[in-house]
Amino acid sequence: MNHAWMVLAAWALVSVAVAEPLTLEAALATATAPHPTWRIAESDLALAQAERQRVDSERDIRVVLDGSLRSGQRPGGDWKPDNIARLVVRKPLFDFGRSEQARAASGQEVIAGQLALFGVESLRRLDIMARYFDVLLADRRYAVDNEFMAVAFVAQDQARERFEVGQLSRPRWLELQAQFQDARERLNASLQALRSTRQKLAHALNRSDAVADDLVEPGLADNDRALPDYAALLAWVHEHNPRVRVLRARLAAVDARLAVAAAERYPTLDAEVVGAGYSRESVTRDELSAGLVFSIPLYQGGRVDALSARERAARAALLAEIDQTRFELADTVLTTVQEIEWLRDSARVAADTQIEYRDWALERARAEYELELKTNLGTNMVETQVAQLRRKQVEYRLALAWARLEAMAGGTWPVITGATP
Repeated sequence: MNHAWMVLAAWALVSVAVAEPLTLEAALATATAPHPTWRIAESDLALAQAERQRVDSERDIRVVLDGSLRSGQRPGGDWKPDNIARLVVRKPLFDFGRSEQARAASGQEVIAGQLALFGVESLRRLDIMARYFDVLLADRRYAVDNEFMAVAFVAQDQARERFEVGQLSRPRWLELQAQFQDARERLNASLQALRSTRQKLAHALNRSDAVADDLVEPGLADNDRALPDYAALLAWVHEHNPRVRVLRARLAAVDARLAVAAAERYPTLDAEVVGAGYSRESVTRDELSAGLVFSIPLYQGGRVDALSARERAARAALLAEIDQTRFELADTVLTTVQEIEWLRDSARVAADTQIEYRDWALERARAEYELELKTNLGTNMVETQVAQLRRKQVEYRLALAWARLEAMAGGTWPVITGATP
């Protein structure tokens, strides 16, 4: 297979490409762009804010124009019009905490919506970072598989001539053909990954019509920061995790709604001013009146009990969800801390040692090639690239692990004694 054709095919698969190189910082800056997941969270927050406005408006002055068209008959008299028109102005004065608790509940729901939006931003940053690294790895994997393909093609091409003149056995010829087909299959899979990873990155960036072609390799200097003690870190995460804070805000809202339900049994006091006009005069009717209106609930059936039961059930569910979330966070934090320790103490060291060995093997293969002792220089060059790819995978996993810890910690990082470098 022609190498130039493979390169052209790769370019053809990368649809519409972005000419300007994309950096990780620029990609992460789109975390609050109008991505569908962001818009959903924004809509939930807008609903909570609208509910708070509705609750606040319950204490506003109300102006009502009402009237009636009717006829009335006095004893021994004829039917006469008895039409009434009234302009009623009413202002709630006191409701024994009902409106105050309702405002507290709606305010906590707004806080929950804001925290949820922050959590979505953290998850979006994680997704963008992972998709960004996938593209970089796909590019490196394609380069490696392309070199393996070239080596296998040359080996097969040379073996064909030897096989045709009887200098190579048929089993060995079939083995080289199988190796070539395996290399070709891996290259085609890598070629498809060039586009699929870029498309996923474009979707994460909310730019499905512009697929990034050239990505800048990030520095990832934060991979070597000090690692806090697990117990101290977990305590911080349990206190500042966005999901836990959302649940706590919703729990506070439920408690406030329970207080609202209890206050439904208490009276209310409103101020009222009424201006009225009547088609039939009467000494018992006032054209202008003002006063205080009491409303004392005497019997409400099971409505208040049902409201309270619903909120108590919601409260129990939230408490259980908070406990479950804390368990999951403890497991995830421990797993992530252990992953960071393993990557830095073992995986990185192993990858560096492999690179060192492959560099030495490449130099030896180059010397043997120049002395015409062996012809495995191409294979050794590819193995060197494989070792470098392995090293990059370690650094990308480290960066993602740190990003997960920061997301779980609410985007803030405590100054904790006992940290390990």
